Amino acid sequence: MSLFRSFASDNNSGVHPDILKAIEKANKGHALAYGDDEYTKEADKKFQEHFGDVDAYFMFNGTAANVLGLKAMTSSYNSIICAETAHINTSECNAVEIFTGCKLLIVPSKDGKITVDQIEGQMYLLGEQHHAQPKVASITQPTEYGMVYTKEEIKKLAEFVHSHNMLLHMDGARLANAAAALGTKLKDITGDVGVDVLSFGGTKNGIMSGEAIIFFNKKLSSNFKYIRKQGMQLTSKMRYISAQFIELLSNDLWLKNAQHANKMAKWLESEIRKIPEIKITQKVETNANFAIFPKEVIPIIRKKYYFYTWNEAISEVRLMTSFDTEEKDILDFIKVLKESIKPSLVS
Repeated sequence: MSLFRSFASDNNSGVHPDILKAIEKANKGHALAYGDDEYTKEADKKFQEHFGDVDAYFMFNGTAANVLGLKAMTSSYNSIICAETAHINTSECNAVEIFTGCKLLIVPSKDGKITVDQIEGQMYLLGEQHHAQPKVASITQPTEYGMVYTKEEIKKLAEFVHSHNMLLHMDGARLANAAAALGTKLKDITGDVGVDVLSFGGTKNGIMSGEAIIFFNKKLSSNFKYIRKQGMQLTSKMRYISAQFIELLSNDLWLKNAQHANKMAKWLESEIRKIPEIKITQKVETNANFAIFPKEVIPIIRKKYYFYTWNEAISEVRLMTSFDTEEKDILDFIKVLKESIKPSLVS
């Protein structure tokens, strides 16, 4: 078993000690099932504190949060506009299409962002009975490349889609990292700028298991308890997910975790830039680094530190930092990287 932390994904990180304590605290006696417990009521209050007057529903995982949130926003004859890199397009095994019946309309993006012009490019389909009707624009904050949408950018998107009787969905699996990078509150870059439905991530920011769907547009959640049940995401012992979110949203733990992950990513970037054989391909705004490695060194480094190859054609890799990434992890990784490059250059 490796004792080294990987840079493959913040999903690979451990659970924050305070979250474990919260789970242990909740593990006393009996509590009403299916969300009728006191922990879930307290978690609801925490979401109100951070997001305003919202309806929040807990899920087991991020795929379910995205898929069921989008299902509540659409009919089967609709389409959903998203970036080509969006998780709902690349990494959810067609779950959106299967469960919503909707068509994904994919737009190209170099940094994972989509623009008003790109959304408008799909508007010619509106009102045409032969085509799926665009209903939702889905954005990822931060994007799969770690780029952040500013408040102004999100507001512009929201105003545009709303003016066309459409809705704005946000995949916020790493929303905490975006808020930390921008120096904003969670509500500032979601409900306050027009997001209708948010998938809010916890697993990538220190939670053991749990995500949430947040409805700012509460009209969309009127029947969601049935959608969640049909979607097999209604957990009986909900207190354990709720307890984790209570802790995460207390005493700025969500922010501290995200700030640390972002800080480690910036430090990793600064060290990588000192190696001339490596090329950084994206600006580092949150907790993701993208870089082109010499192809021959990738399998060598992976023997000690695992990470994903993002683009095989150009040997572009993704390096993710987490709330529990330590300075020694980065120093050792850079040492291994340098040592791996030297023999490859000689040969």
